[in-house]
Formats: sequence, structure tokens, C-alpha cells
Amino acid sequence: MTDTPSFRSGFVAIVGRPNVGKSTLLNHLIGQKISITSRKAQTTRHRIHGIRTDEDCQYVFVDTPGFQTKHMSALNRGMNRVVNTSLRDVQVVLFVVEARHYDERDLEVVKLLPKDVPVILVVNKADMLDDKAELLPYIQKLSTDFTYAAIVPVSARQNKHLDTLLQAVREKLPEGEMIYAEDEITDRNERFLASEILREKVFRFTGEELPYSVSVVIEQFKLDGKLRRINAAILVDKEAHKAMLIGSKGEKLKEIATQARLDMEKLFDGKVFLEVFVKVRSGWADSAQMLRSLGYE
Repeated sequence: MTDTPSFRSGFVAIVGRPNVGKSTLLNHLIGQKISITSRKAQTTRHRIHGIRTDEDCQYVFVDTPGFQTKHMSALNRGMNRVVNTSLRDVQVVLFVVEARHYDERDLEVVKLLPKDVPVILVVNKADMLDDKAELLPYIQKLSTDFTYAAIVPVSARQNKHLDTLLQAVREKLPEGEMIYAEDEITDRNERFLASEILREKVFRFTGEELPYSVSVVIEQFKLDGKLRRINAAILVDKEAHKAMLIGSKGEKLKEIATQARLDMEKLFDGKVFLEVFVKVRSGWADSAQMLRSLGYE
């Protein structure tokens, strides 16, 4: 006769510099896209809880913005505060780095890592290494900077070794009851998720043309039976940026809105009527008042 494994639960912060794949990792760990991704640095701006409930464990992953060491606008300073506060009151920290790419930006994050909480080093994009023999000396080099509870190479995008990572996390979580209901996958509401999906499409369809200072405001979100009626405004700094987003004969904005609507319908499991406008709000990323009104912490 064997003992039934005890149930474990807790908060797990995911931290790292920009563009190492933290949001992709979160999405694949919970099996649902709730955190937006793009090649632009600093895509994630808010703290987002992603919830995974297994038979013997509930993991509450805390996705955070990439820790920014340059371009200290009010927005970026606020996002760095989110990283710092997210490291409090968690039971485990996942420090995500990119295979072969480790520099002073990663070392800035190392300085923030708590000494009294288990920290697991996650070496993401390990599948990108041409020679797998490079991995061991790379890991040995990284382990000289901090005492890690475990080191797990993964490929978040390809779902490789995520089961190993989950087991490493579970071993460090305390015994406890469920924190959220079994069927919940995030602490964020649909209004917030809609704004993030639209912002992701803005980044994906404008590439490097549009500066980083763009945001989305959901001006109306109404549930009409099973239909969601959403009016959204994309905020930009300049009239020229507005023209970029709208595109020739409005084609780019139409494509952005269409792709955002399709993603919303998939996530919300229902039809969405989406209207999108572009508005100029100069200097919003450096305005504390504007940042508060947009919900930045």
C-alpha cells in the first residue's frame, strides 16, 4: 500500500531580462495563451497570474515584465517595480535565461534574486544549440553566479522538458489547498485579456516600424447574450504613428482588428464584435497620471 501524494500549491514568479521567452514559457506551462508574446522587448507590462491545476498540485505562475536596464521612462520604471514586488510572497522563482546568450542584463536580474526562496534556473531555447555539448559548460558557468535549487534546460516553444521543470517546481512548493478554483487559468478578467490580445497584434503587424510607446484602452466591453461587444482605442504618441497603424485605405488596422478578434473568440469561446480606433496621446508613457488611468502598477 502506497501513500497518496500530498497536494501542494503556491506562487511561482517567472523573471528574466526582456526577450528570453518568459511569456511563451507561461503559456505552454498552463496550456493556454493568456500572456502576449512578440519579438519586441518589454511586450509584457503587467503582472499576470497563470494557473495550472494538476491532480496533486496547483501552480500559480506569476509572469512579469522583462527587467529593464535602459530607457528609464516612467513606464519602464513602473515595470521594474512590478518585477521587484513579484519576487515577494512567492514560494519558488523561475529565472529564465537564453541558451548561449548571457550578459550584464541577466546579471542585473541575478542581483534581485531572493536568497531565502528556491530559485530554479531555466535555460530556455536549449533546442537552438547546434552542438548540445555546449550546454554543460554553459550551465556550469551560470551556476557560479548564484546557488540554484535546480537547473533545467527547456524549449518552451517546442514543449520540451516542461514536465521536468514542473516536477522540479512541485518539489519546492509547500503542502496546501488550492488557491484558485480548479477550472481557472488566470486572475485577469476578459476586459484585460482583450486589451492585451489587441496590443500583441499591434506589435506583430507593425514590426519595428512603430515605437514601443503604444497602449490599448478598452472603452466598452458588453456581454450581449453570448456575443461580446468591444470598443477599443489604440494610443500612440504621434500622428505619424497613427498613420502607420491605419495603413493604406485602413488595411493594416483592419488586419490587426481581424486577427485580434479571432484570438479573442478562441480564448473566450464565443463570438466577438470588435471596433478599433487609433488615438494620439503624446507622452503617455512618461505621464504618471496617464499610466495610473491605464492600470499600470
